[in-house]
Amino acid sequence: MKKRVLAVLLTGVLAAGVLSGCSSSSKTEENKETEEQTNINDEELEPITVAASATPHAEILEQVKGILAEEGYDLQVTIFDDYIQPDAVVESGEIDANYFQHQPYLDKYNEENGASIVSVAKIHYEPFGIYPGTKASLDELSEGDVIAVPNDTTNEARALLLLQENGIITLKDGAGLTATKNDITANPYNIEIQELEAAQVARVKDEVAFVILNGNYALQAGFSVAKDAVAYEKSDSEAADTYANIVAVKEGNENSEKITALVNALKSDTVKAYINDTYDKAVLPYEG
Repeated sequence: MKKRVLAVLLTGVLAAGVLSGCSSSSKTEENKETEEQTNINDEELEPITVAASATPHAEILEQVKGILAEEGYDLQVTIFDDYIQPDAVVESGEIDANYFQHQPYLDKYNEENGASIVSVAKIHYEPFGIYPGTKASLDELSEGDVIAVPNDTTNEARALLLLQENGIITLKDGAGLTATKNDITANPYNIEIQELEAAQVARVKDEVAFVILNGNYALQAGFSVAKDAVAYEKSDSEAADTYANIVAVKEGNENSEKITALVNALKSDTVKAYINDTYDKAVLPYEG
């Protein structure tokens, strides 16, 4: 009787072992098939290579990897911490596109380096804003108030244009992004424009009525762009149009299918929502 029971038990164990082995073998085969299919899928995706700055550019690009994968593309982002190499690798053909600069910078790079890189889309801009100093609202502006602005040519012009957009001053026709204090033709409040090195502007906020800052300096000063700016550059402003950050490619590649797919993904509602939800209005989608 004991021998019969033992024989039954051994038979059960052997059967279980066989079944277990079959199951394990089956799972292994399934895993191999899954891995092989994944590898095949990866190999089938056409690469799109993009050179970018870390913030916000690479972060924004990360949001479109899934969108592009569904369209058959593998987005590969290389982060650079300088402003020379991203254009150099596009000009050489090593990388398909870059996303880190605005048009005036690209124009200067092309001129100085004999390059032929062109913009294919404007994606976002980083707005200048008017921030409270001793006064909290532009409605409180009074005769002789002081407003601090950056003193470098480009940023001072953006600050003056922002003041004009908000009815505080008037600039002569055509002054645009080369405007200086000398181009002010009307100043009904006799506002004093205090020109300071850009990094110093926020430091005088307790001494002047308002300060005008770009997004980076505003955040460093503890301002919330969304909550604290009493006014900021709108997406249809001359400055936003000129200084919008662009996707750029080597001339001749503007209309390639993969570049078109990249641009469409970056201009999608998904990306616009991400930008609006993430950067506290220090970065805004370009809507022009």
